[in-house]
Amino acid sequence: MPVDRIGHGFANQGLLAQALTHRSAGAPHNERLEFLGDSVVNLLVAEALFERWPKADEGALTRARAELVREASLAAIARQLELGARLTMGPGEMKSGGHRRDSILADALEAVVAAVYLDAGFETCRAVVLPWFEPLLDALPVGRPEKDAKTRLQEWLQARQRPLPAYELVAESGDDHAKSFLVRCLTLDPPLMAEGEGTSRRNAEQLAAAALIEQLDAFR
Repeated sequence: MPVDRIGHGFANQGLLAQALTHRSAGAPHNERLEFLGDSVVNLLVAEALFERWPKADEGALTRARAELVREASLAAIARQLELGARLTMGPGEMKSGGHRRDSILADALEAVVAAVYLDAGFETCRAVVLPWFEPLLDALPVGRPEKDAKTRLQEWLQARQRPLPAYELVAESGDDHAKSFLVRCLTLDPPLMAEGEGTSRRNAEQLAAAALIEQLDAFR
C-alpha cells in the first residue's frame, strides 16, 4: 500500500480511483463521496477550531470554518496534493481545462477525504487530513477571523439604517477554465460605486465591496 502525496496508503484502491473520477468520465464517479466528504471536512475543521480557540464565540468559529472550507481554500489544498493531474475526466471536460477548475478540484478533495474515512476510519482520516489544513489554520488571526468585505459593508449600512448595497455583473470574459468577472457594487446612501474583478463572481463581489468600504472613510 504505497503512500503518496495524500499521505495514506489505501487498502481499497477502488475508493481512491472513484474519488478521483469526475462524473464526465461516467460511473462510478465521485459525487456520492463528495457529499460525504463535505460533512467530514466540516467536522474536522470545526473540531480543530474548537480545540485551538477555547475562548472564541460561535460567530468567530463559524466565520473561521467558512474561510477554511470555502471552494478556493479546498482547491488550493487539492493543487498542493497534485490531484488535478490524477483526475479521470471525459474528453470534453479535460479539453476545457476541468482539471484546473476550482470547483472540480474542491469536489475531488472532499471525495478523497471521504475515501480515506471509508478506507480507514475517522481517527486515521483526522490524522491524514488535518495536516493539509495546518497552514490555513495557522494563518488565521487567533480567535478573531475578520469578517468578509460584503458582511462588513452590510453591517455598516444596517447599523445606520441605510439601504443595503446592490451588486451588478458588469462583464464576464475568458474561457471556462479561466474566467474573469467584473462586478460593480453600489450604495444609495451614501451614493457610492466601486468595482472589483476576480476569478469568480463571488470573489469579484468581495473585492468590489472592499473597494467601496475604503471610500466610506469620508462618511465615518
